[in-house]
Amino acid sequence: MKPLAPTMVTYPALDIPEDGKLAQNITHFARALRKAGLPIGPGRILDTIRAVEAAGFTQREDFYHTLHACLVSRPEHRTIFAEVFRLFWRDPQFLEHMMSLLIPQVKGTQDDRAAAPAERRAAEALLDGTLPPPAKDETLGEEITIDATATQSAEERLRTLDFELMSTAEMAEAKRMLARLSLPVKPLVTRRAHAANHGKAIDLRRTLRQSLRQGGEITSLARKSPSTRWPNLIVLCDISGSMADYSRMVLHFVHAVANRKGQGWARVHAFTFGTRLTNITRHLARRDVDAALNAAGAQAQDWSGGTRIGPSLRAFNRDWSRRVLGQGAVVLLITDGLDRDDSGALAKEIERLHLSCRRLIWLNPLLRWTGFAPKAAGIRAMLPHVDSFRAGHSIASLEALGAAISTPGDSGDKARLMALLAD
Repeated sequence: MKPLAPTMVTYPALDIPEDGKLAQNITHFARALRKAGLPIGPGRILDTIRAVEAAGFTQREDFYHTLHACLVSRPEHRTIFAEVFRLFWRDPQFLEHMMSLLIPQVKGTQDDRAAAPAERRAAEALLDGTLPPPAKDETLGEEITIDATATQSAEERLRTLDFELMSTAEMAEAKRMLARLSLPVKPLVTRRAHAANHGKAIDLRRTLRQSLRQGGEITSLARKSPSTRWPNLIVLCDISGSMADYSRMVLHFVHAVANRKGQGWARVHAFTFGTRLTNITRHLARRDVDAALNAAGAQAQDWSGGTRIGPSLRAFNRDWSRRVLGQGAVVLLITDGLDRDDSGALAKEIERLHLSCRRLIWLNPLLRWTGFAPKAAGIRAMLPHVDSFRAGHSIASLEALGAAISTPGDSGDKARLMALLAD
């Protein structure tokens, strides 16, 4: 590779050292992105250095978009890249700023706001391995030991932690926990019957056929029992900007359910929607979850975009409901319900969806707030037409989903919120 020039053009908007170490700084920047969760290898770092050498960095926009084009390959990583770029290149006081993001602030001060998830991931990536271990308190003369036997375990804390507030390491561990989860379901009793020695009902046809072999004499009664079959699971997942973090984790869970044999579901069909509906069922059939979600993200071009729930449900009802909703299918609808389109059309489409399936379960991450109330027009239009309304923001909420599916009368928080609507 051709070496970079020992000097560089002065660029006041970027805090880039003028010591001929641009390649090293780009390498450190790429490593910080990798710690923040972006899939960046050595080959991509070399390509980035060559691209910067070719494009130059006399303009802030050129330098930013050159790095972005080389290092960002997924739509959901754009926000993280922007935060790491701002902290690493533009802010000369980035260390102090990152510490302010990670250290809890005193309530009531000007900085008591919670750091955005992308900011926290960027801060953790840049501070990883740079802080010294905590020093001993010289005034006490010895280390203070804390009895943590009664504290909550790390795994138990992770079960109840909001997906949006997880760090990169916590997300990786949460994905491993989601891969172990199951979603059991009870089989459906059909109108068909099969032969059974101890069945409760008498099989008249088989009894008569047996009597013909004995000259018409009936010596025993044949019995039968109802047959059972497994239902289909249909997942409709909102991938708009407000739902991106939750949708990614839910799809990890759906992938585990779709690829776990013998747990009950006949077939698992998955659809994503933001501004349009996308069928990603065939992508979830891949055994590798990362490859499956990468392929799904490549097909769903509206990831982290706007939200049009009504038109998306209309497309599903028109093109897919007759194909996948037959024979007692269960539908999981994952969305926050924040839709700006006509609420009347949304209510019509959600009602049609409800009438086409056996059960419609709505997972809404906004239920994580204790003071949640159905004030948004989209939520008010959808709530009366679902069978169960539950939270979907943590591992624990997805674990509870299995019990809700197996309990026909489970309505979650629907009754409480419907009472609020009546008021």
